Amino acid sequence: MMSKRWNILQAEPGKVKILQEGLKINPVLCKILVQRGIETFEQAKDFFRPQLNQLYSPWLMKDMDKAVARILDAISNKEKILVFGDYDVDGTTAVACMYQFLRNIHPQLDFYIPHRYREGYGVSKAGIDFANENGFTLIISLDCGIKSADLISYAKELGIDFIVCDHHLPDDILPPAVAILNPKQPGCNYPYKELCGCGVGFKLITALAEKLNLPAATPFDYLDLVATAIAADIVPVTGENRILAFHGLIKANKNPNYGIKALTKLSGLVKELHITNLVFMIAPRVNAAGRMDDATKAVQMFVATTEEEAMEYAEMLHSDNTDRKEADSSITAEALKLIQQNKEWQNRNSTVVFQPHWHKGVVGIVASRLIEHYHRPTVVLTQSGDYAAGSARSVPGFNLYEAIHACREHLLGYGGHFAAAGMTLEIDQVDAFREKFETVVSKSIDPQLLVPEIVIDAEISLKEIQHSFYNILCQMEPFGPENLRPVFIAKGVTDTGWSKIAKEEHIRFSLKQNSTTITGIGFGMAGKFNLLKDKKPVDVVFKIDENEWNGNTSLQLRVLDIRPAESITS
Repeated sequence: MMSKRWNILQAEPGKVKILQEGLKINPVLCKILVQRGIETFEQAKDFFRPQLNQLYSPWLMKDMDKAVARILDAISNKEKILVFGDYDVDGTTAVACMYQFLRNIHPQLDFYIPHRYREGYGVSKAGIDFANENGFTLIISLDCGIKSADLISYAKELGIDFIVCDHHLPDDILPPAVAILNPKQPGCNYPYKELCGCGVGFKLITALAEKLNLPAATPFDYLDLVATAIAADIVPVTGENRILAFHGLIKANKNPNYGIKALTKLSGLVKELHITNLVFMIAPRVNAAGRMDDATKAVQMFVATTEEEAMEYAEMLHSDNTDRKEADSSITAEALKLIQQNKEWQNRNSTVVFQPHWHKGVVGIVASRLIEHYHRPTVVLTQSGDYAAGSARSVPGFNLYEAIHACREHLLGYGGHFAAAGMTLEIDQVDAFREKFETVVSKSIDPQLLVPEIVIDAEISLKEIQHSFYNILCQMEPFGPENLRPVFIAKGVTDTGWSKIAKEEHIRFSLKQNSTTITGIGFGMAGKFNLLKDKKPVDVVFKIDENEWNGNTSLQLRVLDIRPAESITS
């Protein structure tokens, strides 16, 4: 198994003590809350009990008044409005929310999702031409548009206005839209900057509902879709995103969108939906539509007016996801074999693999899979037309975009950000790019970034792991970036003698500390089993889970790593 760096977080003891005096809960939980910026009783109350009335007014967002006025003009003048969005979860849920809201008040409406391979990311010329040919005079773009200055200029020449709802960082030149809603744009005083694209669209719906004198709760009909976008788009689960995700999960469990209900059923989930279900069960099926085929059907599923109609589209997405998993699995196996066959590649600081027959829709996923095996910046390329094209993924802390920019002499085009990127190059440049990328990464990467890090929130004793503790831990949900499920360390524990290897690659743990015994599971950890055999003290890093068996519920450890106790470094 790959060795890992352990990083045990600290918190100011004085702040922990003050918070513990106010909350009267386990100091370990208070330590974690302080680490996450929650230092007072009031902040804790807002964190544990987020309220929809704490959402900011949509009118604080720059250009909101212009966007609402233009849409109301279009409605009163019976103009045709086109709702345009990206092909991922954030884009398709955003389009579904806006389309469902507007169709209740304005029948001159349609939506458009660009085809991933024929049109590419974001606003497309084909989409604008579709609008022009069909008499649309207003396009509302969701989760895209902020970087489409040239195309929005083209639309303007055709007499088509744009309202851009986006959350990506703007370029220096903004598009000539009637209104731009983006908290990250210069001059926008909106207090929360981390909304996803669907979140920005939700704010526009909220403002429109207010102007149209609709019931204040009208926008909340779409909260389960907003929560799905927040979960899938890996935005911080803080501030407004936490409020929206918290209440969106309640909606998803009590009265879900027909599409979410259908996908939940197909996923085989019978218990309550949590944010992890949205991330690992709902989101991949929605994303698979765009990866393997056409994401339009994802929107059709979300806007379906009956359960039966939603299920028809959900089954298509489910089938796409099965294809995606097969492609992902087979390509990952091929890529690992390529690396193993090239001895020189195995000890590199980067990975670049290429096969012309690999499916373009899954190369980004495969890059992430390879990082699980070889923790280093990774590029996976396939053939697209006459060229090689693909995706790159980074390891935490390394600026991938800068490294790819330094290899631009071998590239026809590239784009991306700190952690992920895409590129196109001539096929005969693949080998040269591989060598240059390795040189650039080797010169610029901090060697410790090539060792995966486990961030540990707090030390805990096994006797503290009680249902009362776990119940408060669960109230910290929804988890996500900047509020991850806590990771603990227990030091100096020993094997009871009942630990065993399960299915050749996992460990079923039975551990004790003083008089307390607890069980656990360590997936893929069979390689560490020898550390338990001699019953010497070990340190274990884990998350706390519930285990249900034969109608009984108990707490267990989901073990992430294990070391001999004497090797402690914090």
